[in-house]
Amino acid sequence: MIKKGFKTLLILLIGSFSITACEDYVDIETPNHMMISETVFADQETALAAINGIYNELAKADFSRGYLYSVTVLAGLTPDIFETTSATDARYGPFQQNEISPIDSDDAKANYNMWSSIYNIIYMANSVMEGTQNSKSISQEVKDLVEGKARFIRAFTYFYLVNLYGEVPLILTTDYRKNAKAERDDVNTVYNRIADDLDKAIILMEGAMEYNDSERTNVNRFVAIALRARVYLYQENWAKAEELASEVISQTSLYGMLDDLEQVFLKNSREAIWQISPVGRGLSATYTGEGYMFRGQNSSQIKLSEDFVGAMSANDKRLHIWIGYNTSRGFYFPQKYKDARSRNDVVEYSTVLRLSEQYLIRSEAKAMQGKITEAIKDINVVRNRAGLGLLAEMDQEMGQTELLEEIMEQRKKEFFAEWGHRWLDLKRTERVTEVLGAMKPLWQDTDVLFPIPGEEREKNPNLTQNNGY
Repeated sequence: MIKKGFKTLLILLIGSFSITACEDYVDIETPNHMMISETVFADQETALAAINGIYNELAKADFSRGYLYSVTVLAGLTPDIFETTSATDARYGPFQQNEISPIDSDDAKANYNMWSSIYNIIYMANSVMEGTQNSKSISQEVKDLVEGKARFIRAFTYFYLVNLYGEVPLILTTDYRKNAKAERDDVNTVYNRIADDLDKAIILMEGAMEYNDSERTNVNRFVAIALRARVYLYQENWAKAEELASEVISQTSLYGMLDDLEQVFLKNSREAIWQISPVGRGLSATYTGEGYMFRGQNSSQIKLSEDFVGAMSANDKRLHIWIGYNTSRGFYFPQKYKDARSRNDVVEYSTVLRLSEQYLIRSEAKAMQGKITEAIKDINVVRNRAGLGLLAEMDQEMGQTELLEEIMEQRKKEFFAEWGHRWLDLKRTERVTEVLGAMKPLWQDTDVLFPIPGEEREKNPNLTQNNGY
């Protein structure tokens, strides 16, 4: 969680948010190159700059940068997608074995870094909302837009917290005195906050339906709708999941499925709903964390499971275009992002939300409502792009159970090495023990949740621990 002693004065580094922590409260002068919260929202430019600061933080935060301690890596190891390239890997091995330590180990550090970086982003979103609400010098229109974007970011980060850790503290203020002693809130309470933030974000961003300067790194109304469709799916509200996914899919002037798999993860791809630019990291590198992490070099620490690759059809284009092979060491690796070198221009953005998910959300939601024929049409969009044969739209032999299995299989093959989709899918469908229990000798039912980092529990005595740790 946010470290005890966060300064009460919000400091905003121009162009990038920076949060300063200390063990005890101290009052220090504001550096010349920074601005305190009293002047951050003096006009709409600085209010919007605060949102850009959060985008920049997402590009470099452990949780979201697609690199060492990201949810893509850590939640890709816990199911059946990734494996370590070394049997003695102390950082990633425990995630693959579902034996994560809460404290004093390399894997505990990875877990802590992901957790704390998520809460830092939440703190920033809270700061933006407070600064916006307190400002008297910017228009209501800009206030609404900025608040809507910040609410989306908070909902997005809490979505991952609650799915990875279960009960987590809801931090809704920048008051470090409250935050330092916050207790865990139950899962339903957290989900209710996620839903409320997204519902309000959709309304507040009513006028933000397109992308600033065509950059899909900017949150707009349809970004919020896309995540809300996912949340409805997780909450098993099938009708609303179908409705909102349909709303995104219908925006054909903005979005479209790309026939060429090589184009999907390029910057500002038409298939992308929301992306994170690596430029925000403030480094000279112009490649994504995923592009660098999954290069497939001899030094690579992560590889794709041979069982996962072996389950891919020989006709599946994703096998040939999104998966690479290291011939010298004999392992497969993700190759959705292909650029891992510094250059004069940025080629790829880290893709967070994309259109194919909306088709599969709608397909699953329809299947759960017994709309088998319509659900097959949606899954065929994904299968067709992958080069697979189409399911017969009027095949009466395919029932709901078989169709749902096919949807889960396509989600696994479509979203591997992306934001922990497989791990969350197995958990929400209550199939995690069925699938992983048969292949992982140390699996226990309590492994469905990551441990609350011990370092956080040492600072906050009100934080309880998940069962099994």
